[in-house]
Order: sequence, then C-alpha cells, then structure tokens
Amino acid sequence: MLFFRSSGSRQKYSKSNLAEIFAPILVGVVALILWDLLVRVTQLPPYILPSPFLVFQTLITDWGELFPSLLITLQITVTAFMAAAISGLLTAILFTQSKWIERSLFPYAVILQTTPIVAIAPLIILWFKNNTFAALVVCAWIVAFFPIVSNTTLGLKSVDPNLLNLFQLYNASRWQTLIYLRLPSAMPYFLGGLKISGGLALIGAVVAEFVAGTGGAKSGIAYRILISSYNLQIPRMFAALLLTTGLGILIFAALSALSDFILSRWHDSSINRD
Repeated sequence: MLFFRSSGSRQKYSKSNLAEIFAPILVGVVALILWDLLVRVTQLPPYILPSPFLVFQTLITDWGELFPSLLITLQITVTAFMAAAISGLLTAILFTQSKWIERSLFPYAVILQTTPIVAIAPLIILWFKNNTFAALVVCAWIVAFFPIVSNTTLGLKSVDPNLLNLFQLYNASRWQTLIYLRLPSAMPYFLGGLKISGGLALIGAVVAEFVAGTGGAKSGIAYRILISSYNLQIPRMFAALLLTTGLGILIFAALSALSDFILSRWHDSSINRD
C-alpha cells in the first residue's frame, strides 16, 4: 500500500514538474507567433520591429561578436554578485550583533539602494579611471547589495523564541547562538536575497556599461546594444537583448536550483508535498 501511494505521489510530482516546464515554453511560443504575425500583417520594416526569425538569424550570424561581449558582462556580474553576497552576509551579521550598529548604518544601506545608479555611475567610473572593470563591478555591487542585507537581517532576527530561550537556558554564547541557531534560521531568507540580487547584479552591470560606453575587444553586451541602436541595426540589438535576457534567466534558474538543493531536506518551502 505504501509502495503504491509513494509511486502515485511521484507520478503527480513528475506531472507537476512537466507542467511547470512546458507552460512557460508554450506561452513563449504563442508570443513569438503573435509577434511574427504582427510584423507580417503590418509589414513593419526591420528597423522598427524585426521579425523573430530575423532576430534569431542575426543572433547566429553575429554570434562571434555578441557572445564574447556577453561573457565580459557575465564576468562583471558574477564578481559583483559574489562581493555583494559576502559583504551583505557579513553586514547582516554585524547588524544583528549590535542594535546600535544597525540603527547607525542601516539607513545608509537604504540610501545606497535608493540612489539612482545612473546618476552616480559616471562619478564611480571617474574615480576608477585606470580600471574600468573595477568601476563596473562597484556599480553592479551597489545595486545587488541591499536585498541580501535586508533579507538576511530579517532572517537572523526571525528565530523561534522558544529555541532562543533554550539556547539562553544552556548559557550558549553569542557566537554559538549565531552559528547554530540564527544562521540556519536565516538561510531561506539569505537564499531568497541571492535570487533577487543575481538579476540586479546583471542589471547594474548593463547600466554601468551603458554609462561607461567602453568599446573595443573588452566591451560588454550593453555596448553592443548601444552601438546597434545608434546604427539602427535593430535586429542585432534585439539579438543582444535576447542574450542578456537569457543570461538573467539562467542566473535565476541556477540560484533557484541552489536554493532548492540546500533547503530540500529540511525547510518547508522546498520539501515536496503531495
């Protein structure tokens, strides 16, 4: 009986997984068909709205130039994301160890988040005029930093009061409470912040590249988008946008898979239920 029940639940779970995979694909296919019909019926010229076939054809033709630029943007994104993850986690731990530190510094973290990156990117690039890569990383880090700090700080504070009283009853030190109670409790919040910051790091890198306007062999994907729009090479611009969007989806999918892998055995948000 238990065997048949477990096999039935597995079948339900597999069907649910297939639905989650194919439903977005179906919506995307329908959107592409409607896009192609719109271009054909209205006979829009390619410099206004290219057809999906022309975009994919341009992507294949210009792959040799677009993909290396995408890798440069990916390098900036990953570097800024890792810096944001480490600094955000350490800052959140610091906030939870002292209320005075949190009250003193958290407003500045909010200011950092609400400051438009487009406005301060030229200044940052000017400061790092001899190292454009570092300037772009700093810009992307600013955008990706706050969600990790905010989510992780909330997670470190959202511990079970009964467990916290138990740790105090056994005279656990502040660091023992942090390592064995607060950090495990904050793990879902931290991973949720990572999923948000991954996409924001990519956005920050692209925006910084737009502002920097660096060309040449070491230019990122944003420079290709910018030059294509200036030259009215709209199919190429759409192809570069497609690569950027695909990269963002891959980053989110990878971080979601990491979150599910870490939380799947013990947290309610990732445990498979019938």
